[in-house]
Amino acid sequence: MGLNDTPSANRVHIGFFGRRNAGKSSLVNAVTGQELAVVSDVAGTTTDPVYKAMELLPLGPVMIIDTAGFDDEGELGELRIKKTKQVLNKTDVAVLVVSCEEGLKQCDEELLELFRKKEIPYIIAFNKADIAEGQRGVGEDRIFVSAVTGEGVFELKERIGRLANTEDYKLKIVGDLLKAGDVAVLVVPVDSAAPKGRLILPQQQTIRDILEADAVSVVVKENGLREALAGLGKKPAMVITDSQVFEQVAKDTPEDVPLTSFSILMARYKGFLDTAVIGAKAIDGLKDGDTVLISEGCTHHRQCDDIGTVKLPKWLKKYTGKELVIKTSSGTGFPDELAEYSLVIHCGGCMLNEREVKYRMKCAVDAGVPFTNYGTAIAFMNGILKRSVEMFPHLAKEIQ
Repeated sequence: MGLNDTPSANRVHIGFFGRRNAGKSSLVNAVTGQELAVVSDVAGTTTDPVYKAMELLPLGPVMIIDTAGFDDEGELGELRIKKTKQVLNKTDVAVLVVSCEEGLKQCDEELLELFRKKEIPYIIAFNKADIAEGQRGVGEDRIFVSAVTGEGVFELKERIGRLANTEDYKLKIVGDLLKAGDVAVLVVPVDSAAPKGRLILPQQQTIRDILEADAVSVVVKENGLREALAGLGKKPAMVITDSQVFEQVAKDTPEDVPLTSFSILMARYKGFLDTAVIGAKAIDGLKDGDTVLISEGCTHHRQCDDIGTVKLPKWLKKYTGKELVIKTSSGTGFPDELAEYSLVIHCGGCMLNEREVKYRMKCAVDAGVPFTNYGTAIAFMNGILKRSVEMFPHLAKEIQ
């Protein structure tokens, strides 16, 4: 990702869905003005979802997703349809592409039902209007377009822009908790698990958010926190730490200084902090033989002291004293069924958009499985969760 790129998690995700040969890829190319997707007269040319981050007026930064035909057949077809359904979990606006020549079919109706079930705003784009007699105009949820002549494409982009809810992207990570001139101290470990030559995304985003609030960010490693606090000359508005060093940072941060973590702030930013705080309390109820899912939204090379696969399992077993079964997932590999789990501990979700994080949370809630995240669970096991959410009074009441 370039320095000037908007993170994909902060982009409006626009998914194009439909049957094979409805002209999805051609329409994607017409909307983007680029040869983004391979176009062919052969049905089923698009096999895996194709993602393209770009600027699309009037929306701004978006993620365009071209999906495989929803009427694909055979064993491979089933796998492609499964991937298409996974795309729905992160789609902010759906475009159902239908050929004017054939009209709505059963599988199109199935897609529309999925859009409604998942509460995804959608529009039906009747493509190939240039070769269909008498098919023109627009309706409340539909529009007639031609990927070949460009008819209706501008209006389609305008309609997508009106459907997209961009208010969520105005949410603050921490900026609304600070005022101009406030100092926020950020504790960032630099160990073998840290990426070389850069900060991880939540740390970058938090620094940017602090700057937007006209506040001051001071970034230190965990072994420099005490000295930094002593040399500030004023009490900081808060200390924000990486979850892995929560215990040490809590000891080094005076009690009258608010303390929280990047992970807790990301859970708030993604809209599931309340659920995470309540879910963390389920750690005390874990029993021998219980299965815990530790899930990451991204994929990366595992280090010997990786937090998801090494540190968290070790801390969980030490805290509970129980023989737990630990399972892990990463990237798009979130399980379809969660009934076997007694607890789901998710990462902060910085690489996932809000819709997908909330989808995963809802899957757990619907299955009756407590759902929390890394930072919240670690704070709970260190006995500092109440302190870590004191800036959110309604949550502090949840922790006894």
